[in-house]
Amino acid sequence: MKTILFATNNANKVSEVRAILGDQFKIQSLQEAGVYIDIPEPHDKLEDNAREKSRTIHTLTGLHCFAEDTGLEVRALHGEPGVRSARYAGEQATDADNIQKLLTAMHGQTDRRARFRTVISLILDDVEYQFEGICNGQIAHAVHGKNGFGYDPIFIPEGETRCFAEMTASEKNTMSHRKKATKAFVDFLNTSSRG
Repeated sequence: MKTILFATNNANKVSEVRAILGDQFKIQSLQEAGVYIDIPEPHDKLEDNAREKSRTIHTLTGLHCFAEDTGLEVRALHGEPGVRSARYAGEQATDADNIQKLLTAMHGQTDRRARFRTVISLILDDVEYQFEGICNGQIAHAVHGKNGFGYDPIFIPEGETRCFAEMTASEKNTMSHRKKATKAFVDFLNTSSRG
């Protein structure tokens, strides 16, 4: 299997996964497949949202596909924004809106620990498999850098002094949550008899 459909409308995620995979597999975006729908994310868990997205697209297209859901989980905020990371400041929120709300919520907090968590749901031959990637780190006190997307300007991965947004894409892709989940996903494809 060389081509697999990525059930997302987020062009940044498509680019990031393609960069992580290199030439191992060809990733087809929904737009490239001629699929133009908004995929629901109605659940309270990343695992369930990833499954909802992969099953929706698999049912629609009949193709092997995968989806992912990612959340930023902040310890001092009891795991928020979590599954609502992309909509933390409202349904039409921009990345800047979400970042500002989080920094406001973290004002005065000394425990800045947080983690990014990605769950990938893969459907092959009507069977679902899930893979997880976690990147531990902490929330910065202010925005830094101009690269990346989402909360990258305020997330400092463990062992680093820079935010993701201060790194090149290739630097981020050596340690990110999405890298770890994608590696588990690829290892499975490479060892599976379906691969």
